[in-house]
Amino acid sequence: MRQILLTGITGQLGQELQRTLLPLGNVTATERGGIDLAQPMRIRQAIREIKPDLIVNSAAYTAVDKAETETELAQSINAVAPLIMAEEAQRLRASLVHISTDYIFDGLKNTPYTEEDTPYPLSVYGESKLAGEEGIRQVCDRHTILRTAWVYGAFGKSNFVKTMLRLGAERDEIRVVADQVGTPTWARDIAKAIAQLSQLNLEKTQEPPPGKTYHFTNSGIASWYDFAIAIFEEARKLGYKLKVQRVVPITTSEYPTLAQRPAYSVLSHQKISAVLGSYPPHWRQGIQQTLLELYNFSDESNYS
Repeated sequence: MRQILLTGITGQLGQELQRTLLPLGNVTATERGGIDLAQPMRIRQAIREIKPDLIVNSAAYTAVDKAETETELAQSINAVAPLIMAEEAQRLRASLVHISTDYIFDGLKNTPYTEEDTPYPLSVYGESKLAGEEGIRQVCDRHTILRTAWVYGAFGKSNFVKTMLRLGAERDEIRVVADQVGTPTWARDIAKAIAQLSQLNLEKTQEPPPGKTYHFTNSGIASWYDFAIAIFEEARKLGYKLKVQRVVPITTSEYPTLAQRPAYSVLSHQKISAVLGSYPPHWRQGIQQTLLELYNFSDESNYS
């Protein structure tokens, strides 16, 4: 049976991946406490013990603003750790799937970014994720890099959907940035795409397939303000008790953050849709399912 190493199991994407990867082989899932991604030798040791045919790295340092002051830690987890995984995958002739981000782009385009567009990150987080991509390409033949954006789901500690539900239950008015545009993306849809790509990689057991970079998000375009409005509309349909009466659109300058974010980070789906044979579902569909799952499994005193 094929051996699969999955990192980042406690994250919202990692928990979805644990399910979608099961049909492909024996999944060994680790969290940060199991493999300290800031310690290269721990990473090498774990991989050499497991001897995986496939490594799926969904672990990352994702605190975008904190990365501006925790530069070394962000680089260790987002740049150095993927490089170590890539070196070990190459040594084993294993496949590596790595998750990257829309934040490697500067947001100056007004049409969807393709895989061929030149990255220009605006933040330490974006720089560290780009460095991780570049390291993988340099040392690992059998790699797949999947860039995604605005990820949310029922699992994990926090995401935009959960934050809006919490604020919506506490406040009459919420102010949300309306001049940053991208695509909300359901973690389960990402996990399904990764499983499909992984299956294709594992089937190529002879000559190593050329490394590939893909963009995957749900379809459609939204601002954070649009995203918030959709969350509250769908939550009310399900019976969530919400206090919020007004969602006020604001500009980025009215909500200053340590890290600069791209104003436009919509990603093109053409390349991956051709490979997978289908177009990603619209971003609003995943919101409905996520809210239903949170509603069914949460404490009713909080949400219903």
